[in-house]
Amino acid sequence: MSLTRRQATSLAALSAVPLALAATGTAQATSDRRTRTLYIAGDSTAAQKYADAAPETGWGMALPFFLHKDRSVANHAVNGRSSKSFVDEGRLDAILDEICSGDFLIIQFGHNDQKENDPARYTEPWSTYQDYLRRYIEGARSRGARPVLATSVERRRFDADGNARTSHGDYPAAMRALARQERVALLDIQALSLALWQELGVEETKKYFNWTETEQDNTHFNPPGAIAVARLVARELLRTRVLAPQDLHRLDETIPESWITWPQATA
Repeated sequence: MSLTRRQATSLAALSAVPLALAATGTAQATSDRRTRTLYIAGDSTAAQKYADAAPETGWGMALPFFLHKDRSVANHAVNGRSSKSFVDEGRLDAILDEICSGDFLIIQFGHNDQKENDPARYTEPWSTYQDYLRRYIEGARSRGARPVLATSVERRRFDADGNARTSHGDYPAAMRALARQERVALLDIQALSLALWQELGVEETKKYFNWTETEQDNTHFNPPGAIAVARLVARELLRTRVLAPQDLHRLDETIPESWITWPQATA
């Protein structure tokens, strides 16, 4: 069968497209579809917990429940670390060795930066704390990843009148100021968690923290608390447009506590 003039012209144009250009387009489409990872650099409130610590739960353990499968979580948060000690131990370098263009680095420190009597961890909010946070920001950007600052989740503290109290001094304000200065997305988890604890009240908040028969822990979470804080983080990722609506789900759904698991610690 003979080709019409229009068909012949179209076929000639198609055959003239360089193979390299076609391959580039295919590679770009593949890249656009790849899994984008959310790395977490932080302290014990976010960290992965293991069987020997159950029911203590970091909010980073619950964050994947709110993300679609093409947005994974690499939780590098570790108990007891500050913005300084995390860097000094080489943990930021370990993230930067892995993180790729298009990934995200969520940075949450402040709890342990406050420890004035511990020079390995202490930072001053308006100087060294901001200096260390800049290292995370610059490191992520140098790899083509997007840095995201997150103010520290609040502890469970109430005054005699039942009002939820702040406990992080100037660290949240210093992070907010740095976020504005560096034009970094800010997840204001400190303000949101404080409002949530106020709404729940003195007794109800006990159900969100690691209160057991032998321990009354007002800093670390149990599964309901970790899920509640992870939901705040997920909603902030949407509000700040770090993630798009299609990246998230279950924001208003009940997440079963049974979804939380504590693996055995590796040697």
